[in-house]
This record gives sequence, C-alpha cells and structure tokens, in this order.
Amino acid sequence: MKLLGIAGWSGAGKTTLIEAVLPHLIAAGLRVSTIKHAHKGFELDRPGKDSHRHQAAGAREVLLLGDRGFALLHPFAETEPSLESLLARMEPVDLILIEGFRDYPIPKLEVHRPSLGLAPLWPTRPEIVAVASDAPAAAPMPDRVARLDLNLSSQIAAWIATSSAIADWN
Repeated sequence: MKLLGIAGWSGAGKTTLIEAVLPHLIAAGLRVSTIKHAHKGFELDRPGKDSHRHQAAGAREVLLLGDRGFALLHPFAETEPSLESLLARMEPVDLILIEGFRDYPIPKLEVHRPSLGLAPLWPTRPEIVAVASDAPAAAPMPDRVARLDLNLSSQIAAWIATSSAIADWN
C-alpha cells in the first residue's frame, strides 16, 4: 500500500480535493481508502440509540452494521491510537489518502490557498512533496516539491497515481 497525506490549514480544501481526485484514481484502476483525523471530534452515535446504550453499559467495542457498511466504535484512553495501528485495521488497498495527521512523517500533498492569508507549510515541512494551489507560488519552490493546479483534479490525480515520492507502507 502507498500512503499520501493531504495537509493544509483549516478551510484550504483538503476534503474537497480528496472528493475531486478519488473518482480519477478509481477510474485509473486504483483501490483507494481514506483516513480522516477529526481534531474536533465527531459523533457517530447518539444518546438513546442501541449502540450508544451498549457503550454506556460498558462494552469495550461496538460494531454498527447497516445495509451499506459497518463502523467500529473503539474508545481509546488518554492517547489516541497511532497511525500504524489504524492502518493495520484497514483492508489492503493500492493507496490510502490521509487527511490530517499533519505532524506524521509521511509524504504529503499540501493544499494551499493564499487567499486565506496563512503561510504555506512546505517551507518548514520536508515531508511535503507537492503543493496544490489556486494561485502562483509567492516564493520559488525547491525541485523536491511538485507544483500542481488546485483547479485541475485530473492533473493532481495523475501525479498521485504516478509519483515516486509517495511512500509504501507494509
């Protein structure tokens, strides 16, 4: 499996980019999964629902099975699980796009919108191997960083599908 992080400031369009490139990657024959790190938490189950009641009663894990898939609710103590332990739970695929985990040392594509008024991450983050932006770079970029047009999802997907800068994970 190959891993590529999608990094950027909040509101830059990381999720939108993933939505745009997924159909291109799948059309190219790749099996792709995603991991999303929700820094502000999320609510998958609501109080009063059976699975919530199972958790409240002390179940270690609760697996929800529906007509379109399943979700495993696995609480963790004080330390969130490592990316490695999460990857080990996933079915093998060709590529996993990882949104979030900004500080994790895997190759990343940065989504940068200068209109947000925030500095790009790539100058201080050597793991950033590409930048997708909707404006020209304000500073020269090193050869190690590919420059991609954020408005051309097919170009970005082609780069992802063929880049040698994306890590293999066993």
